[in-house]
Amino acid sequence: MKRYLLFVIVLVGVLTLAACSSSSKSEAAPITVENVRANMTLPTDTGSFWMLITNHSDTDDALLGAAVDGCGVIELHDMVMENDVMVMRPVAGGKITIPAGQTVELKPGGLHVMCMQKASPLALGTKVQIELEFANAGTITVEGEVVEPAMSSGGMNNN
Repeated sequence: MKRYLLFVIVLVGVLTLAACSSSSKSEAAPITVENVRANMTLPTDTGSFWMLITNHSDTDDALLGAAVDGCGVIELHDMVMENDVMVMRPVAGGKITIPAGQTVELKPGGLHVMCMQKASPLALGTKVQIELEFANAGTITVEGEVVEPAMSSGGMNNN
């Protein structure tokens, strides 16, 4: 009888843990965005945004666009080598694919969100709200910190 009771207690515990872990997976955000930084200090009419985008779902998603106050036009861009020259251009198809279960890095010299017709330079350390539009996850609003371009050129780990 004691063994049977112990078995039932263990079984209930295992089932409870399984139920908790499956419900926490379903509540997790399908897309997370981290380490958001903005190159908006220069006295030019352009700027750019970098970030890490992780797709926690089992379905591919895509970044379709963004909106930022103070940017007249936003485009998704990539930097590529063409005839030994680095060239910036809008991404093919107008979207950045975020594969299921993977992280995509938007960074200087690579994929990035481009701000054109920038209203004015922003002070170093200023926080900027960015609305990102995803095909499946919908609109996600994130906050990025304005950094010096020299700080951004070394990659995502420099702060």
